[in-house]
Amino acid sequence: MNKADLVKRMGANTGLLRKDIEIIVNELFKEIKKALSDNERIELRNFGVFVNKQRKAKLARNPRTGEPVNIPARLVTVFKPSKELKDMVTQ
Repeated sequence: MNKADLVKRMGANTGLLRKDIEIIVNELFKEIKKALSDNERIELRNFGVFVNKQRKAKLARNPRTGEPVNIPARLVTVFKPSKELKDMVTQ
């Protein structure tokens, strides 16, 4: 499912105009991005949590040449689904 499919389904379920739903979805995504860029934790009850985690620097190898490659430490965004979401998916 992509964003257009999501907007279409939400319109069918709510009866709202597609244009209005598109604005709401875009604003939701914009606020999530902004919060994550400010290193805030986003908790959506019964859905899950988005959080930034620090990855350590590590030494890897180039598979083609075998040369060592330094990978610097960095922040990565992770999603942890709620128990309710996990149960729904596994059924």
